[in-house]
Amino acid sequence: MNGGMMDFRAPKLALESGACGYLTIDLDALCRNYETLSSIVAPARTAAVVKADSYGLGAAQVSRTLYDRGCRHFFVAHFIEALRLRPQLPGDATIFVLNGLLPGNEATCADGGIVPVINSLEQLQQWAETACALRRKLPAVLQFDTGMSRLGIQPEDRNAVADHLRTSEHLEILFIMSHLASADEVDNTQNADQLAEMHRVSAEFPDYDVSFANSGGIFLSEDFHGVLARPGIALYGGTATSDVANPMEAVVRLDVAVVQTRTVPEGARVGYGGVHVTKGETRLATIAAGYADGLPRSLSDRGAVYYNGVRLPIVGRVSMDSTTIDISALPEGTLSFGSMVEVLGDHQTLDDLARDAGLISYEILTSLGHRFHRQYR
Repeated sequence: MNGGMMDFRAPKLALESGACGYLTIDLDALCRNYETLSSIVAPARTAAVVKADSYGLGAAQVSRTLYDRGCRHFFVAHFIEALRLRPQLPGDATIFVLNGLLPGNEATCADGGIVPVINSLEQLQQWAETACALRRKLPAVLQFDTGMSRLGIQPEDRNAVADHLRTSEHLEILFIMSHLASADEVDNTQNADQLAEMHRVSAEFPDYDVSFANSGGIFLSEDFHGVLARPGIALYGGTATSDVANPMEAVVRLDVAVVQTRTVPEGARVGYGGVHVTKGETRLATIAAGYADGLPRSLSDRGAVYYNGVRLPIVGRVSMDSTTIDISALPEGTLSFGSMVEVLGDHQTLDDLARDAGLISYEILTSLGHRFHRQYR
């Protein structure tokens, strides 16, 4: 289904509720990625990070698909995400909230059977008070800061946490965890520093298993795996480790419709600000997607789309709802109103587009808009 073969015309687009393009999400590729990651960390288990609506791809569809393939542990960032996901999954699926709970959400979390990741002594105390008030044991995960300085129990609070656990009868700690800051860089010394600190934490809390590896950590070594790996971007086809060939399959494909073509003379100004000036007679096409749809403005005069493997440069500034491309490399008449060009697919990966935009793949993936017709296959 490459950029030339998918040549839908305007009537086809109209049938799809007026969509300006097609965002195809390959659930089989997603499952194969999950199985690949699971095979690397075995006998450890593999969870799925489905925060930010599964990186923009649809948390309900992604989570149910991975559940059917055996995944039972799902991580979101915010409690609201957990509340929305809980009805979509069977009761034996566990949903963890990475950021923990804001004050006032504890009772609802307990009622929903959702597991908070405790990041501070204050969060721990509030969760323990909730358990005591409900007169039942509540599960939790303890996250420790091992050097990222973002979330997690600080080193100076570890003794107080240990004391609290010794006196609390109402908490069930499922495991302890931390997050790697530089796992995408194999040779970064911060990885070894964080691993050493995680070993110190584990020695202080010897009764609990450890979860450590994110996507990048899975590819470091088994020392980082723990009992439960937590891949995110790798599940969705993004590169988890820089300077290494990406073993993950692409999950997302994006084809966008052409809304107009034209031929302009030498010296024509293209787009807002007229920053692009043609150097000769040029054939242009305007496609129906812009920065509101996830094509960053930083792609202006830098990025490209493809048609049948032919690179078609973006010219001028990316607009909110449209982007202009130079189609002079194609035979005249190849593209017309309603033709589809490849933004992500066989000839341009998520990481390729992110590189051209000066961003990371996470930013591209989570920004893909909802004006595209979404196809799950």
